[in-house]
Amino acid sequence: MYKVMLVDDDYPVLELLSETIKWEQLGLKLQSTHENGASALEHALIEMPDILITDIGMPKMNGIELTRRMREINPTIQVSMLTCHNEFEYARQALQLNVQDYLLKDTLNPEDLTAVLIKVKDNLDKENEKKVQEFRLRHIVEQNRESMKRDFLRKTIYQPIYDEDDWYEEAASLGIELRSRAYIPTLCFMQNSRSAKDSFISEDTLVFSIQNVIGEVLREYNNHSVHMTHSIKESFILFPYSSNLKSDCYGAATDCMRKIQKVILNTLNISLSFIIGDVFDSQKSFRVELDHLLQSTNQRFYMEKSSIEKKKPESKVTEGLFSLYDQVSVEIRQLIIERDLKNVTPILTNWTDLFKERGYSSEHVKDWVLKLLLDLKVKLKALQFFGTNYSDEVLHEEILGIDSLDELRCWLNKYFESLLSELIEMGTQSRRKEVIEACKYVSINLEKKITLDEVANQLYLNSSYFSRLFKKEVGETFVEYVTKAKMNRAKELLEQTIDPVGKICERLGYDNQSYFIKVFKSYVGVTPIEFRGERVG
Repeated sequence: MYKVMLVDDDYPVLELLSETIKWEQLGLKLQSTHENGASALEHALIEMPDILITDIGMPKMNGIELTRRMREINPTIQVSMLTCHNEFEYARQALQLNVQDYLLKDTLNPEDLTAVLIKVKDNLDKENEKKVQEFRLRHIVEQNRESMKRDFLRKTIYQPIYDEDDWYEEAASLGIELRSRAYIPTLCFMQNSRSAKDSFISEDTLVFSIQNVIGEVLREYNNHSVHMTHSIKESFILFPYSSNLKSDCYGAATDCMRKIQKVILNTLNISLSFIIGDVFDSQKSFRVELDHLLQSTNQRFYMEKSSIEKKKPESKVTEGLFSLYDQVSVEIRQLIIERDLKNVTPILTNWTDLFKERGYSSEHVKDWVLKLLLDLKVKLKALQFFGTNYSDEVLHEEILGIDSLDELRCWLNKYFESLLSELIEMGTQSRRKEVIEACKYVSINLEKKITLDEVANQLYLNSSYFSRLFKKEVGETFVEYVTKAKMNRAKELLEQTIDPVGKICERLGYDNQSYFIKVFKSYVGVTPIEFRGERVG
């Protein structure tokens, strides 16, 4: 609905027009009425109307001045003027201001104004349709240009360049004037692209929205920078560079990047970060720099949200990561056994902070976490708890799709809190409390000798009754359950430590190593030494 403002110092006229015109039927809304131009302008600065109906001769500010001032703010406002016969000079000025209609108050009736309003509304509809068409055409042109830039970028990075002259000409046509200036390359990327994608109708809409905002900011800075999209997650901004000591090119580029971050966050609710590369001034150095920025996966993984950093050498540390596995695995198992929701965040924070401190390779960190979660699934099933809602394939897709350490920490936090909440609820609804307590006791005391009589005493139950109850609830005998749990733990220790078989045997409460090896082979199909050899080999 278009908004209408009525201005006339003759109150009966205001009252007549306000009450007799069928505003809503015309698709209009009477926004406000005023008895002088000054009051009308003050209101318009807060809420600008689409249509102005104003008297010409008024105190404080006449209709001509009001129209002039409002046109300065909103050039497309539609204006109709009311006047008397003796205001010819005013009428002449109104025509100069391109006023849509000029109505004589002496002969004015509501039908006349209604006809004018219908015509004015039609003008606005046509103007809006024209804007829509212009926007569509501009969108097509911009998308074609963005597509050309994306193709040029990928061709430059991934394909051999056979004709440098052609390459420089194509670069210049896209705004990259490498024959006359150098550039500072910056990699622009989302650190939680999955969440961002979920907020938009399509990936194309997301990419277009980001392109639009960045383009607007770059035009505002008017610094000949070039934005080029590489993928849904990544794009490049090339900032012009000058070696002139008076030019703070890095400072200007950083200011522009901060403005982009602010506007993108405010308008699209997306956090962007930037890595600044080294200056390039040729086709070869352009290609090298962009490739280096794309390869900076480790730096990107550990960067804080909405940060700007200079490119660092890629250091992908792997040594020592899997030595943490057993310790973390035990901590996670304790969380699950104790249903300890309050310690989920502190434990996750401790070991993700350690990843960052040691600079472990992001790829290896994701593999490490994936292994932890897949092993946990097996343990939960073995401990007769339940199966998680995530299939192996979904877990793999979820973890590998994570962009940053911060996103990984948040994802794991939700995962374990959901897991523990389900366990807590399950404990109150399904299996007998005595059986749950028995399973919990076994998990806590895996590295001790565990007997049926010992656990029955802990639960104040008769041993025979407990044995029958456990078999009925779990589907296997208590001894079978304990043996399976100990053998699963033995497999973990063989994989994750360098402890000799004898020490592992002792850790799990077995007095006789030969018996332990026999049980292990019966359960796993190979001896402990053979099992470790298969995993290491």
